[in-house]
Amino acid sequence: MNKIEFSNKVVQEIASLNSYAFHFTRDNENADDLVQDTMLKAFSYYNKFREGTNLQAWLYTILKNTFINYYRKQVKTNAIMIKTDTISSSDLYKSSFRNSAEGKFIMKDIECALSKLSAEYYEPFTMYFEGYKYHEIADQFQIPIGTVKTRIHVARQQLKKKLKIYAKSK
Repeated sequence: MNKIEFSNKVVQEIASLNSYAFHFTRDNENADDLVQDTMLKAFSYYNKFREGTNLQAWLYTILKNTFINYYRKQVKTNAIMIKTDTISSSDLYKSSFRNSAEGKFIMKDIECALSKLSAEYYEPFTMYFEGYKYHEIADQFQIPIGTVKTRIHVARQQLKKKLKIYAKSK
C-alpha cells in the first residue's frame, strides 16, 4: 500500500477515532487534539503498519497509548507543581495544625473499626497493610492465597462501611 492509499484509509477512520477519543477525554476539544496527535503519529509511523492487518485497531492502539502517555505526563507535571509552586510555609503550618486535631479523631475511629474486625480478618489485613505479600501471609497462617485475598477484601469492605463518613468528606 502506498502513502496515498494509506492516507485515504486513515482519513476515513477520523469519525470513529473521534468517538473513541471522546470516550477517554469526555471533552470535544481534547478529543480533537487527541485524534490530531494520533493522525500525526500514524502518518509518521506509516512504515510500521503491516498491510493486511486491521488498520482501525492499529489506530485505536496509537490513540489509547497517546492518551495514556499524556495522562502520565500530566500527573507528573501536576505533582511537581503542587510540591514546588503552591505550598507556602504558612500553608504547611495551617494544614499541620488543622490535621493534627482532625487526625487524632480519624485515627481513633480507624483504630475502633479495626478492633471490631475478627482476628481472621484483622491479622491478614494488618500484615498486608504493613507490606507483606499474599504468599507470605498465606505461609504465616498456613492457608491458601485465595483465602488470604478474600479475608483482606472482606476486611476492607467492613472498614469501608464503618468509615463511610470519611469517604464522603473527601
